[in-house]
Amino acid sequence: PVTVLKKNWFLENLTSKNNQWYIITKRIIDILFSIILSLISLIFLPIIFLAIKLESKGPLIYKQKRMSINGKIYTIYKLRSMIKNAEKGKAVWAKKNDNRITKVGKFIRNTRIDEIPQLWNILKGDMSFVGPRPERPKLIKKLKNEIPFYNERHLVKSGLTGWAQINFPYGSSIEDSKEKLQYDLFYIKNQSLA
Repeated sequence: PVTVLKKNWFLENLTSKNNQWYIITKRIIDILFSIILSLISLIFLPIIFLAIKLESKGPLIYKQKRMSINGKIYTIYKLRSMIKNAEKGKAVWAKKNDNRITKVGKFIRNTRIDEIPQLWNILKGDMSFVGPRPERPKLIKKLKNEIPFYNERHLVKSGLTGWAQINFPYGSSIEDSKEKLQYDLFYIKNQSLA
């Protein structure tokens, strides 16, 4: 639990994890798999693009600022699953049965097809396949003030998926973010190529 952690825990548990061999090997795996999956996705992406365009107006690809390793801010790409201008400049968590999500959007979110454009982010090196899920800088600013050691999740590159996504349902509150942080820290401590 983050409430019992002290700064020395990070020094004892996380300092030797990011050795060069591990980082280079993980990057090679990210590049290979992002290329392979991108080529496979070319088969069905035109159908998804058409479905998104037929249901609602707006761009096919949704862009949003996110934060990764060492506080680096980058643009993440997703297939648009919500109505146009759903956030109107405010960082808002999506909720269960969110009325901003389109019918096609619900399908592509449930199947995680909306994440396919992030293969480009992985190929560019903005993120990895596995790591803490990247969050928006506006929300991070709030979460850092509310949750101890929240910023330590940026010790590693953010990921398309991570230990928190596998073991915890979709989060939409500060309490959920606190719980997910504990999974992220567990991953950072125990990360391996496996």
